[in-house]
Amino acid sequence: MSIIEPKIDQLLDQADNDRFLLCALASKRAHDINDMMRGQRERAIKVDSQVEIAKASGKKPLSMAFSEISRGEVSYDSDTINVSEH
Repeated sequence: MSIIEPKIDQLLDQADNDRFLLCALASKRAHDINDMMRGQRERAIKVDSQVEIAKASGKKPLSMAFSEISRGEVSYDSDTINVSEH
């Protein structure tokens, strides 16, 4: 039984098992959610409605971002991500 929801395995599956990519996705989405909650809609990617935001306002933006990633609502374009090996 996991204390953390969504489970890290689900999250990593959505980010090609790359924990750094997962952190980047979650950070960007949490930033966008935070901006939207503050009324700065320009940077917000996608949230269903103001009602949805009001319902979720008890949650932290990062928790909301992880939930969205887990449900497959947040993704990335692998063609635009530069990955370099050292």
